[in-house]
Amino acid sequence: MNIQLTTDVIRTWCGKTSYDKGETYYLAGKVLFTTFDQESDIYRAAVTGNSSEQVTVSAEPDGEVQAECTCPTLSSYPFYCQHIAAVLMGLYDIQEQGSSAMSLSSAKSYMEDDLPRIVDGGLELTNFVLELFTDKKLRSSRARPYFDSRTSLDVEFICRLVANGYNRYMFSIEMKLGPKRLYVVQKIRDFLEAIDRGESYVFSKHFTYDPEIHNFSQANDDVIRQLIHMYNSEQMYRESSNLDSNQRIKTNDRMLRITPIYWDKLLVLLGKATSVKLEHNRVIYDGIAVSEETMPLHFEFDQVQVGGYELDIQGLDNIVVMESYGMAVSEGKLMKLSSEQCKRLAELKYRLEISHKHRIQIPQEQLELFVDNVIPGLMKLGSVHIAKSVSDRMIHTPLKAKLYLDRVKNRLLAGLEFHYGDIMINPLEVESPTSSNERILVRNGDHETSILALMEHSSFYKTEGGYFLTDEDAEYEFLVYVVPQLEKLVEIYVTTAVKEKIHRGHTAPSIRVNADSRNDWLEFQFDIAGVAEAEVRNLLESLETKRKYYRLPNGALLPLEAEEFQEIIRFMNDMNIGTGEVIGNTLRLPLVHGLHLMDVHKEGNTVKLGKSLRRLLENMRNPDLLDFSVPESLAPVLRDYQQYGYQWMKMLAHYRFGGILADDMGLGKTIQSIAFIVSVLPEIRSQKMPALIVAPASLTYNWRNELKKFAPEVRTHIVDGSQEERSRVLQDTSEVDIIITSYPLLRRDINAYAKLSFHTLILDEAQMFKNYTTQTAQTVRKIQARHRFALTGTPIENSIEELWSIFNVVFPALFSTKKEFAALTRDSVAKRIRPFLLRRLKSDVLKELPERIESLLVSELLPDQKKLYMAYLAKLKHETLKHLNDKSFHKNKVKILAGLTRLRQLCCHPALFVEGYTGSSAKFEQLLETIDECRRAGKRMLIFSQFTGMLGLIGRELGEQRVPYFYLDGNTPASERVELCNRFNEGERELFLISLKAGGTGLNLTGADTVILYDLWWNPAVEAQAEARAHRIGQNKVVQVIRLVAQGTMEEKMYELQQNKKNLIEEVIRSGEETSSVLSEQEIREILMID
Repeated sequence: MNIQLTTDVIRTWCGKTSYDKGETYYLAGKVLFTTFDQESDIYRAAVTGNSSEQVTVSAEPDGEVQAECTCPTLSSYPFYCQHIAAVLMGLYDIQEQGSSAMSLSSAKSYMEDDLPRIVDGGLELTNFVLELFTDKKLRSSRARPYFDSRTSLDVEFICRLVANGYNRYMFSIEMKLGPKRLYVVQKIRDFLEAIDRGESYVFSKHFTYDPEIHNFSQANDDVIRQLIHMYNSEQMYRESSNLDSNQRIKTNDRMLRITPIYWDKLLVLLGKATSVKLEHNRVIYDGIAVSEETMPLHFEFDQVQVGGYELDIQGLDNIVVMESYGMAVSEGKLMKLSSEQCKRLAELKYRLEISHKHRIQIPQEQLELFVDNVIPGLMKLGSVHIAKSVSDRMIHTPLKAKLYLDRVKNRLLAGLEFHYGDIMINPLEVESPTSSNERILVRNGDHETSILALMEHSSFYKTEGGYFLTDEDAEYEFLVYVVPQLEKLVEIYVTTAVKEKIHRGHTAPSIRVNADSRNDWLEFQFDIAGVAEAEVRNLLESLETKRKYYRLPNGALLPLEAEEFQEIIRFMNDMNIGTGEVIGNTLRLPLVHGLHLMDVHKEGNTVKLGKSLRRLLENMRNPDLLDFSVPESLAPVLRDYQQYGYQWMKMLAHYRFGGILADDMGLGKTIQSIAFIVSVLPEIRSQKMPALIVAPASLTYNWRNELKKFAPEVRTHIVDGSQEERSRVLQDTSEVDIIITSYPLLRRDINAYAKLSFHTLILDEAQMFKNYTTQTAQTVRKIQARHRFALTGTPIENSIEELWSIFNVVFPALFSTKKEFAALTRDSVAKRIRPFLLRRLKSDVLKELPERIESLLVSELLPDQKKLYMAYLAKLKHETLKHLNDKSFHKNKVKILAGLTRLRQLCCHPALFVEGYTGSSAKFEQLLETIDECRRAGKRMLIFSQFTGMLGLIGRELGEQRVPYFYLDGNTPASERVELCNRFNEGERELFLISLKAGGTGLNLTGADTVILYDLWWNPAVEAQAEARAHRIGQNKVVQVIRLVAQGTMEEKMYELQQNKKNLIEEVIRSGEETSSVLSEQEIREILMID
């Protein structure tokens, strides 16, 4: 089981409430595991309670744990549910039982009846030792930490070695402690349990441990905490094994066995404790630490009279091998051994003991194998002495390895030789003549093994004569990756055929990119040394399919893993270039693709930019370099940042690109557009191609007034009135410079507009077609225009797809398809749109603009109002929960949203829909007080509400108080809107009641210094539009924005949602993360406070 759990971890994941409920379920036996797959680490269980829930727990490769439950929990709840908590507790129990059981019984007990029969001649023992010292796979272990902090009482820890089966030992630990003298802890488990519970423990009539009085030093306390952890694991194992509570696991009350899983951690802690003893065979040693000394083992190697050899082993009887702990103990010293050394030493000791021998006979024919394999291993365990009669015959000559490589008939051949002086060994031959009766060759086994391992891993076929490869992929891997490693170990000799197999270019590959702005084309030229033009496309296809090499026509392999080649494929992916578009070594693409190269470095890069393209990119980065003069009549009017915006529009038009002017509301997008149109007026008149401005119906007359004010020479016509009047205007546009129409009228007259060609298309409040599926979006896409610009202060309100919808109208070449756009990361989208979307904030460019102060006024519902609200809330909760539980949420979402609207109306004023309601509203009373205070302070107010019925209630009350006001909603004619705004800005009346949706855009109401948002809207961008009616250019007073919120209602939740969406535009235009305004199931749960 790779899932590592503790109670603290489960409590952290599930929270206190779910943890407590889960514990109740688990202890009541409500958890039944249905799938328990430890190999794949997937566990499924059924948890029965009021209902039966299915839980799945799995471990990811990186160690993260994922859990799911079928219960209808609140998705915003940050913790796992009680059912998952119960299953995790079950897994924790199984984990602890499994690790304890394994550690307590992993050392197999060897009983006398199971002892193998040893042949008296000892040859079986000889073969066993040869096998024993053959390299095998290593094993690993891990420990778990535990921390706490206390101080004071003296403590002594005694570690003992206790038998655990035949010739097997475990570590155990005992304790003594006290204030002055040390008392033996007679029942260590009871004592540890008392400490864990914070209880006192009686040692004698003279001493009682009391946690209120006695503490431990940090070092001693760390050890004790680890022992408590060990005891808890032992307790769980005992309970899961149905052992009696008083039954001990082959130990006594004073002793706690240390399982191997805890040993490494405990050993470190014991090394820091104040007093530790190690006891073995009734001998006590001070301290416990790992010794760096060599084990007291002595191996004597000598020749015997009968012609063979003998290995005499001394000192093994005095060593205790703690195989499970990776330790050997001798005379109070701990010696750390590798897993393989431990295993070899333990089995060697065991075999020698059961054979009652300490000498091993070695026949002449096995002498060299012993010298090669056994002697080096013995040297790592102890001291080795070789008798002179043997050592004189041993030849110590350095190894000189040689590898010969050749290619014959599409095969890579390899010959490997080990040279020791005048002795040559072929490692693939079954028998190698390396020794004789007169001499014994001592071979460098480690060096030989390293070389042979590399050859083994290279997919070679082997014969006694050598190695050969027929697979081209394997040959590439060997020549490119393995040969450099072998060069450190062997001398390599290669033929010309092998040298030429891997093609090494002398110059790095590159892509040269040039621009032809006259024809709107980019030309890409791929230069790859040694590769013919006809081969470039095939090579690029190999790169695209992530091949490691490309096979040239002459059979040579060209490595494609160099950074330069990887940069080429990254570049092609970023540019969305397919290899199918390459002809020879050249590729041509529309000029717009070159703008993705704005971040490419000029020097030292695989991508080389031509002079014309570098100039284009520089102009895109700095539009004012082109130095388009501002029309004389507007030069004194435009601010510096507006002149930059004009230059930006001119630059895009120069290269026949479209763009989005996304300046913050109130920064003058209209006058920047007028400046552009005036600059191209000669072209408009000479080509008889007017400009078309499309705006919301409420803003068409605002555009005409702005044009009269700043460009009176421009011939402007608003296309409105009857269908006959509109058709008459569109039949002859030769004498018109600018046509202005609204989005609704454009939809009606699209057949007529589609037949015309316009010089420039300006789409104001472009968020009107943010949804690409709407009729408005489909309509504006049909307009033919040479230059296209969208104006909007909120290019993204809810989703990043809105940005695609706008660009699909003004510059469709930027993103070929919606699918391509959806596949891009946010960073990629931001980089691609950067030259074509210009956004400045008020805080960036209008340092002189007065500040804006925002305040939140909260009121508690009136008693009658609250009763109605709670009744509707309960009903809506019931209906919503039913749909959430039966998975019909999406089908009934409209019904749920209608219910939410009713709740919002109740917050505003119950009289909006409750017949016969005669009471008032908390927010309404608060509004009237606020209006009174503002009037006495000389403030002039804009009051916004999305409910026109609410504006009517406010208006009636103001009328009864004889307070004059202006009123504007969706029914106000466009021609009157401008007049009402002008009158208000000139100082007439103190209040302006405005419908949020109808008056949130296009109005200039700088005569106001107070904006009151009576009710909240889901999307903060809509409210920001309303605020900007007053806080914009021309404002010279501090603007106060007041939001009214009903306390303890869904309006508070709406306000929280707004804060999460405040930085939505920053996602792509600057930085940040997307947050959709579409209400999700989770958000509805939060608003209705459904758990």
